Amino acid sequence: MKAILYYTDNKLDDPIYSIVQEQLLKVELPIISVSLMPISFGKNVVRYFDPCYITMVKQIIAGLEVIKEDYVFFCEHDVLYPKSHFDFTPSRNDIFYYNSNVWRWDYPKDRLITYDRLISLSSLCAYSEFVLDHYKARLEVIEINEWDNDPRHEPEWARKWGYEPGTKKTKRGGFSNDDFEMWQSSEPIIDIRHNETFSQRKVTLDSFKHQPTGWKETTINKIGWDLKGMFE
Repeated sequence: MKAILYYTDNKLDDPIYSIVQEQLLKVELPIISVSLMPISFGKNVVRYFDPCYITMVKQIIAGLEVIKEDYVFFCEHDVLYPKSHFDFTPSRNDIFYYNSNVWRWDYPKDRLITYDRLISLSSLCAYSEFVLDHYKARLEVIEINEWDNDPRHEPEWARKWGYEPGTKKTKRGGFSNDDFEMWQSSEPIIDIRHNETFSQRKVTLDSFKHQPTGWKETTINKIGWDLKGMFE
C-alpha cells in the first residue's frame, strides 16, 4: 500500500549517506532508489545524467513508474525520517500532503532550526499516480520550452514554479493549481543542511528574503533523536 521513493545524486559522503539509508531500512517499506550510478539500496533504478533540477524530475518520474503501491513517500539522501512519519495515510488521492514537523540541522553544529510552514519536497506523501502525472506534466513543459538545455543546477524558472507541488498556485507563478495539506508526525524529520545541499541551506534568519514567522532554535540533545550517538 505504501512505498518509499529514494533519490540521490551520488555526491553525498558518509556518514550522512549511510546513516540515512540505515534509518530508512528500519521502516520496512518497499524502497525504490533512483541514482545517477548503481547503488545497493532497495530496488535500484539508474539514470546516467548530470545532477541538476531536471535530472531530479527525471529521477522522480523513473521511480514512480516502477512503484506499484498506492501511496509514495519522497525520501532524500540527506534527511532523517522517524518511523512515525510513515504512519500517515492520505485521505484523498488528489492532494499533496506534507509533514510539517521538520527541523533543519545546521550540520555539523549543535544547532537546529524550524519555523512556521516549513514545507519541503522531502516530506511529501501522496497518491503515486497523482504525483507521477504531475511530474510528467512538468517535464513536458520543460521539454516544450527547451529548458532541458538549461545548464544551471538550480534555474530561476524552477524556483519560480516552486519545488513543492501544490504549494504555489499559477497566479503566483506556480506550476499548477493543485491543493496541498499538512500533517505532523509524532517525531520530527531532521533535514541535514550540509555544504552540498541541492537548495540553499537557509538556517539563519538573514538568509531569507522574506523572514519566516515562528522561528525556533534548539540543540541536538533536545530534538528527540540521538544525533550525537548516530554521528560519532
